[in-house]
Amino acid sequence: MRKQNIDLSAAVTVGLDLAKLIFQVHVVDGKGGVLLTRAIRRRDLLPFFEQLPPCLVGLEACGSAHHWARRLIGCGHDVRLMPPAYVKAYVRRQKNDAADAAAICEAVTRPFMRFVPVRSIANQAALMHHRVREILVAQRTQMLNALRGHLAEIGIIAAQGPNNARSLAALIGGGDEAEIPSTVQTALAPLVRQIEHLDAEIAASDDAIEQLAKENETARRLMTVPGIGPVTASAIAATAQDDISAFEGPRAFSASLGLTPRQNSSGGKERLGRISKMGDRYLRKLLVVGAHAVLRHRRKGEGALRTWASRLLDTKPFRVVAIAVANKLARIAFALMRGGSRYRGAAA
Repeated sequence: MRKQNIDLSAAVTVGLDLAKLIFQVHVVDGKGGVLLTRAIRRRDLLPFFEQLPPCLVGLEACGSAHHWARRLIGCGHDVRLMPPAYVKAYVRRQKNDAADAAAICEAVTRPFMRFVPVRSIANQAALMHHRVREILVAQRTQMLNALRGHLAEIGIIAAQGPNNARSLAALIGGGDEAEIPSTVQTALAPLVRQIEHLDAEIAASDDAIEQLAKENETARRLMTVPGIGPVTASAIAATAQDDISAFEGPRAFSASLGLTPRQNSSGGKERLGRISKMGDRYLRKLLVVGAHAVLRHRRKGEGALRTWASRLLDTKPFRVVAIAVANKLARIAFALMRGGSRYRGAAA
């Protein structure tokens, strides 16, 4: 059957469900009437949007969303990215591509919907440095654990921690054959070489991230905060610098990282539980690691933040205080990004 020619000049809103090859579009007019629901191949997607008048286009913030958002903005459309979790509530009954596109088209018109800013290629490249570093660190941890486990099979063990595992790596190739047989050393030598290679790659990633932090004015201001180094400052600046105006205040920013208690309140009675662990897991981990550094290197008279944390440690467990300090660091970072100021750690 031939496809009917549909007049799309009245198109106002478009919901686009992204995919690798087959995309789904849902087009409505100004009155909410459905003009078109169709699956479109990748090669035909841009020509289809080029023939449309300037429309409000909704996308889920998923893989390749920023790429397509930039391309559609180049076609003259107003593109909005939304978190997939916020779109899910608008899916009717069955879950399929057509229903997802219709839900996206409905969600993008809601007045209180939260949107994700479209990232530039430079911003995505900065975040890729962090993601690649995370992959390399995870692979190095895997290799160290494998080396520790294999040597434990022949009675050679070491205390926990990566530094102690490296002492085991030093035994391979240069250890006494009476302690580690040559056959075992030959079998584990590839792990040691891989660990050394990963150390070099991680060091190169650290240098690249540190250079990015030095070139970014926001990251330089964030590094004045105790517990925030080049990696954390660069990650926060690349993730939230362009989106800081979307948050109502510092608590909203901290809540977006999952550092605030999960609520289960009803009937006017407030019930708070553990932290929600929502949002960016990578940023939350960096802030918690920075909070541990603040707590482990605190001294009297070294600023209001460490003094406040020391008082909490008198009545609270260490890990609970670490989360509280991470929450405080997120709020301080928000204030610095919004106000364009530097951290002034007033003495207690």
